[in-house]
Amino acid sequence: MRILLKFSYFLVFIVAFSCGDDKAKKQENKSSKYSKAIKVESEEVKKSDSKTILFFGNSLTAGYGLDTKESFPSLIQNRLDSLKLNYTVINAGLSGETTSGGKNRLNWVLNQKVDVFVLELGANDGLRGIPLEETRNNLQKIIDEVREKNTDTEIILAGMQIPPNMGQEYTKEFRTIFPDLAAKNDLQLIPFLLDGVAGIPHLNLPDGIHPTAEGQKIVRENVWNVLKEVL
Repeated sequence: MRILLKFSYFLVFIVAFSCGDDKAKKQENKSSKYSKAIKVESEEVKKSDSKTILFFGNSLTAGYGLDTKESFPSLIQNRLDSLKLNYTVINAGLSGETTSGGKNRLNWVLNQKVDVFVLELGANDGLRGIPLEETRNNLQKIIDEVREKNTDTEIILAGMQIPPNMGQEYTKEFRTIFPDLAAKNDLQLIPFLLDGVAGIPHLNLPDGIHPTAEGQKIVRENVWNVLKEVL
């Protein structure tokens, strides 16, 4: 039976800015402000034995500036469906997310069983010049928490590079964070998520950062080359 793309609305956990906010206000804020950022559309509920692949990232995962169906996680779902592989993709990308923000909302996304966890965070840290050790520590804590929740979850880490705006030394050390963590934790590594896309004008939106629909197709292949070995 043909497996159709399953999407759902996924609420993002966010720490309240005021200690006086009550639980009802927190829930209202989560629903109204953040659900659209990682909206996915539902067509049909998959079989209960379907395995889950969760893409946990920032605007690159969310498909910033595009229709949700053009994001690389959605394109991965299409590939899985065409191959009759019983996996459900969840797009938990949030525009503007840093490793710190991801660490804070992780418990919320792990409330379900996750078979494959694709970690795509760090780019916004680099663009903001966040201390490298902080980025490294946050990613390590995310990895540790995913494994603590379910030791059987396969984790794939997406490597990232940034322009040399913060200086050559910072840029070089930033790039090494991802292969270092992959080796330390025995993770599968996507060497560079935007390989073949970054710096190519017609494959990026006018901001020069986020891939176009065509660029997302190339990102899909970068991810698939590693993901298929895990599946």
